Amino acid sequence: MDTNMLFSLGLNLTSPWKVVKSEFIVPETSTVRELHLWIDFERGSRFMSSKGTLLSPHDTVDKVWRHLNFFEHPCYLHARVPRLRTDAGSIEMVEVPWARLNSGFTMLFEAFSMALIEEETPVNSVAKTVKEYPHRIWTIFRHWIGRGKKALDLSKVRRVGVDETSRRKGHTYITQFVDLDTRNTIFVCEGKDSETFRKFCEWLLAHNGDPSLIEIVAMDMSGAFTSGCMKYLPNAQIVYDKYHMVQDTNKALDEVRKGEASEKKMLKGHRYTLLYLRKNLPKEKLQELDTLLLTYPQLGKAHSLREGLVDILNAATAKAENAWEDFNKWMEMAVEAKLEPFRKLVNTFKSHLFGIKTFFEQGNVTNGVLESLNSKVQLAKRRARGYTNVNNFVNMIYYVNGGEIFHYPLKST
Repeated sequence: MDTNMLFSLGLNLTSPWKVVKSEFIVPETSTVRELHLWIDFERGSRFMSSKGTLLSPHDTVDKVWRHLNFFEHPCYLHARVPRLRTDAGSIEMVEVPWARLNSGFTMLFEAFSMALIEEETPVNSVAKTVKEYPHRIWTIFRHWIGRGKKALDLSKVRRVGVDETSRRKGHTYITQFVDLDTRNTIFVCEGKDSETFRKFCEWLLAHNGDPSLIEIVAMDMSGAFTSGCMKYLPNAQIVYDKYHMVQDTNKALDEVRKGEASEKKMLKGHRYTLLYLRKNLPKEKLQELDTLLLTYPQLGKAHSLREGLVDILNAATAKAENAWEDFNKWMEMAVEAKLEPFRKLVNTFKSHLFGIKTFFEQGNVTNGVLESLNSKVQLAKRRARGYTNVNNFVNMIYYVNGGEIFHYPLKST
């Protein structure tokens, strides 16, 4: 078996395609040897047109594709690609089996690059691994994410969650919308204002969705999100998410801690001991916590209020009968505690009671899925590291959170 036949088998080529020449070349601008393979079709071959007609080539165009490295050697495929003249007189290029149309890479090269990104490798590092320029890897990445976006069908979306995150601390904000039933991100855009809802509705309409059919929107108590939802999704019920309610309560607890810590050095270094739920603390930390709460009564009251609210919200999720009444009693207790951060927190809750009550009525509607997806967003930040283009970050969120529709070529699962 000669070398060209071996390479043909290695590339999984079938008739009429075969490797006709192979050569190692050292480019003038490099000392690294490159493997170049020339592929050709058998004489007399005919090819299927886009209309399903077998046609003989009208002419050919020389093309080159970057392929997977052959050991440490960069590898390139060369071929004269047939062009067909259709019955209508138009000219169309034949699609070769080893690469997508108009790509400078083989499908295997693209799949390998996407697989590296999937394994949490930053794009810059992927480029170094495959010995390519980073912008060319981004070109591959954008193609497959763009194809996934086009294929999105949002006709069955009824319940969504919305949350924002910053691309970098203090920098551009990104808002993502998640289908709470499929648990996949379905829309991402720059910004965190009410206009993100307008953009979301436009996206829905462009992908077979209907804004008037959205029944539930889970969110935090952002005024911008609330007004955007009311304006652009008027038929949807707003649910203020319990995770954000706990987050706001933790902030109030931390404000009480700061007020105590300004005068008492004993509290230094115990921020997370206080902010973690009691059930999540190891034994040694539980002893520290109990000592702190006994030593600082104001902090003890604040911590007890936080733990109580968490229990009530969990009871609401389990659809306990008296959860709403318990929540109203909790607000009274929080005011009676005479802790300024908690007084402000109760005022915030009271001004958003309509969305909080909807949470208690629904019980099982939360942005919990977004909380887990946000951990993946941190991976997206790392993979998109080194690029100021916000669209790369947006596309990376689609990739890590968007589900199977954003899978790359040749992916088996």
